[in-house]
Amino acid sequence: MADRDPQILVVEDTPGDIGEKAPPATSARKRGFLVLGTVVGIAALAYTGYSWLTGGRYVETDNAYVNAEVAPVTALAGGTVIKVAAFDTKSVRKGDVLVELDQADARIAVAEAEAAVAQALRRANQTVATGTALSAQVSASDADIRRKQALISVASANLARARLDLTRREALVSGGAVSGEELSSARNAFAGAQGQLAVAQADLAQARAGRGSAEGQYSANAALVGGTPPSANPDVLAAKARLERARLDLARTVIRAPMDGVVTQRSVQVGQRVASGVPLMTIVPIGDAHVDANFKESQLRRVRPGQSAEVTSDLYGGKVVYHGRVVGFSGSTGSAMALIPAQNATGNWIKVVQRLPVRIAIDPKELKEHPLRVGLSMTATIDTGTE
Repeated sequence: MADRDPQILVVEDTPGDIGEKAPPATSARKRGFLVLGTVVGIAALAYTGYSWLTGGRYVETDNAYVNAEVAPVTALAGGTVIKVAAFDTKSVRKGDVLVELDQADARIAVAEAEAAVAQALRRANQTVATGTALSAQVSASDADIRRKQALISVASANLARARLDLTRREALVSGGAVSGEELSSARNAFAGAQGQLAVAQADLAQARAGRGSAEGQYSANAALVGGTPPSANPDVLAAKARLERARLDLARTVIRAPMDGVVTQRSVQVGQRVASGVPLMTIVPIGDAHVDANFKESQLRRVRPGQSAEVTSDLYGGKVVYHGRVVGFSGSTGSAMALIPAQNATGNWIKVVQRLPVRIAIDPKELKEHPLRVGLSMTATIDTGTE
């Protein structure tokens, strides 16, 4: 078998063989990656330096929500609803009419109270007039007493004259100068004078008793009057108070908005019979809203009331920034005031980072430009002013 000649493999050179320089495009790409890496490194160093310099100065949370001091609208007087001028989402101004109740019963109550005031005034005037009459009666009793005293004086004089006449006749009886008939007449006259004196004295006692009764009635009347005019009489003042109450109940049949805001939770309907104290709707003052931001307890080490804050809303995005300030802190964490608070006394305890609500007031001008609604999600950042 004849040996085969070894085949010689000839490899032709190509432009990409080793030893040949890379094309210009490859070098430019490498330089681009090098520049990009340098820029990223510088940015990382800058961010690290910024974080180191401002670390702890700003605290941020996205566990924040819009809140406001809402005003529940309640009926202050009972009645039947005849008109409802507000509906949910309606913007109202302070003093706007929200609900009207039937005024028929209230108007009757006002009329009755007005009549009671007039009647009380009439009784007060009558009391004053009675006092005048009793005063005159006391004066008349004084005159009657003086007249009875004069009658006693006359009766006493008659008695003295009858006694003297009887004494003279009794002295002349023994000498026969006076008959028995004359003596009897003198004795009868003396007895009659005694009787007249006794009657006069009894009349005087009766007159004095009448005067005492008149003075008592006058004093009682004066106590009722009290030295005040009829308009200041206690009965009149009580009647006027009832009249004011009736007028107030009449005015309360028209229920008005207590503040500027938006109507929500309206539950009243036309024809409904409402009682005093029944909630009808709620007014949310969106122009006076604030943010309740729930910060972690570890974030509040340097937070103080009065510090500035920036707040953004998910509704408008990061382009709209609200500026405000820290007003204060809640008195307890959210979990402590929960309906069923956590009980960690069993021994099986795992520490959970707590959050404390922080109230942040927002600039009213910014709220007016970009209104918020209660319950919207917010992101709050507080500048503690310390690095």
